[in-house]
This record gives sequence, C-alpha cells and structure tokens, in this order.
Amino acid sequence: MTKKESKEMQVQQQEAVAAEDTERTRQRQCFVPRADVYETETDVVVVADIPGVTNKSVEITLEKNVLIINAFRSSSIPEGYSLAYSEYEEGDYMRSFRLSNEINQEKIDAKVKNGELWLNLPKVEVAKVKKIAVKAA
Repeated sequence: MTKKESKEMQVQQQEAVAAEDTERTRQRQCFVPRADVYETETDVVVVADIPGVTNKSVEITLEKNVLIINAFRSSSIPEGYSLAYSEYEEGDYMRSFRLSNEINQEKIDAKVKNGELWLNLPKVEVAKVKKIAVKAA
C-alpha cells in the first residue's frame, strides 16, 4: 500500500449511561448498546450489540409502554491466556425504548445470537375496513 492508500483504523467509543439516568445496584460501568431498528408491514425488529453477553444474562422488562434491556457481561479470559489488548471496557449494557400502541406487547420475542440481541416486536392487527352501505330515507 502506498502512503495515499493507507487507511487509519478508527475505534468507535462506547457511550456510557449517566449515573443519574438509572438506579443501579451493581458497581460496574454501564454502556448504551448501539441498535438498528427495522420495520416490515407486520413487525418492528430491534438488533442491539451486546458482545460478551449470553441469553442467560439478559433481562428485558416492559412497563407502561417502556421496554428496558439490561445485559450483564462477565469477563471471560480463556485459561492459559492473558489479555494483551481489549477494545471493550468492562461493564454492562442498558437501553430503553418507548413503544407505541401499534406493538402487540403480548407477543414480543427476544433472542441472543453472536453478540446481538434480536427483539421481534409484532404490530397489532389492524382492524379490517368495513364498508357501510348508505340507504335512502
């Protein structure tokens, strides 16, 4: 590569949750996971980055149309290795979303796969349009 062709690698900084925004019982730093939101005719899908978290360490609660994600990351260095470099700081993840009345809250589904949390938020079924006949009086 020539000097003009070389590109500098940029590492994105993790955004930390401000202490006054949440009441935490754990003495660890907490980050806001980055998320993508997709929409289809029938669903809204949220994909949040939570590296180092398993399905057993994710808590999702829904109260008053606010969906709250808490993910707890545990440090795992393989036996016989020492950490030489890490782009992730130690900490947990927390993010909340306000849901509209268009979401069927009874059918929300969540799964964790390869460091991503996939939330499927099905939309409520729209009432069918009914045509009303108008009669002459």
